[in-house]
Amino acid sequence: MKVDRRRFLQGTAAAAAAGAFSSPAWAADDPIGVASVHDLSGGLDIYGKPMVDALTLAVEEANAAGGLLGRQIKLINYDTQSNMQLYTQFAQQAALKDKVAVVHGGITSASREVIRPVLDRFKTLYFYNTQYEGGVCDRNQFDTGVTPAQTVEKLVPYAMKKWGKKVYVIAADYNYGQITSQWVKKYVTENGGEVPSIDFFPLDVTNFGPTISKIQAAKPDFVWSALVGGAHISFYRQWAAAGMRKSIPMASTTFAVGNEHIVLSPDECNGMLICYNYFQDLKNPVNAAFVAAFQKRFGADYPNITELAMGTYQGFRLWAEAVKKAGSVDRLKVIEALETGISIDAPSGKVTIDPPTHHCVLDVHIAEVNDKKLKVLEDFAQQKPADTAAVCDLIKNPTDNQQYVIKI
Repeated sequence: MKVDRRRFLQGTAAAAAAGAFSSPAWAADDPIGVASVHDLSGGLDIYGKPMVDALTLAVEEANAAGGLLGRQIKLINYDTQSNMQLYTQFAQQAALKDKVAVVHGGITSASREVIRPVLDRFKTLYFYNTQYEGGVCDRNQFDTGVTPAQTVEKLVPYAMKKWGKKVYVIAADYNYGQITSQWVKKYVTENGGEVPSIDFFPLDVTNFGPTISKIQAAKPDFVWSALVGGAHISFYRQWAAAGMRKSIPMASTTFAVGNEHIVLSPDECNGMLICYNYFQDLKNPVNAAFVAAFQKRFGADYPNITELAMGTYQGFRLWAEAVKKAGSVDRLKVIEALETGISIDAPSGKVTIDPPTHHCVLDVHIAEVNDKKLKVLEDFAQQKPADTAAVCDLIKNPTDNQQYVIKI
């Protein structure tokens, strides 16, 4: 048989090109790739390290139980070093080179908005496991962290009843701080209070002297902090050094997620009120077993299992349950399984995917910082992501893909 050399070469090139842009056929015993894209160094590593530890434990537990679909799970860690360019680079590497089934990653909203379009483009499932300002509506993304309607809405009236109605707000100068501060103002106003000022600070600011003077002059009943990152710990130290901690109390929906209450002395942060989905001292059998396993893996002296660590653990568990239900790691099949309202009994309580928003229905708790511990004061069961639900319905509009700035 005579073979046309030119046609042969053209056909070979076409086949090679097709292979370069298509996913490989997985062998039955190939490991399932799971990517962790978090800050393990840089100014945000106080959040990233516990998140990676929790994801590591979740993967090891799953592998010890036989893996998923008869295959082991391979966790691939990328250290983004608190650098937005590295978020782009590693998200693309996870999708194209390592061909992972899912990415768990991002801490700040800025990092999420860097990752999200990359993973949308390359059709790689994304779990964002961090509390945030709400409003993201993207079928390729699932959010396990709390939003303002689940925490700010509870903590504002609690703190106002305890301390008073004049609230001074300080916040990190990016999406989370800017939008969350508006939610604080909304709930303060609705509860009959006032916000005389909202001050924003870039993540690298360490000098808060002028701001402390402004707060002293304003004489609020309490301060609301939405500060973020290692540099902003300086505020709490300077606040205490100025003698303010005992005269003007403070509430926050960011404090302690980086274990700031352990880094600081009790004199610098005792009495602060916070509100999250998870605290290590929650009393339930699932959490008792989880804490024991976590401390066995990472040491009994592990300082504290954070809210963000738990969000990451829950994110993996929800994804794993969806893989089992779908019988596949195929992205669309897993999304469809999650959209049935997958639910798990987690250390934080029952956690359920809300199908229209891809966010979670979960318990929240108000706690007080007390001598490097977080003492739970009040519980609120099964809070819905009502803020995002007001703008997002992915069941009706599956092609929606944006972050809404919710009208407040």
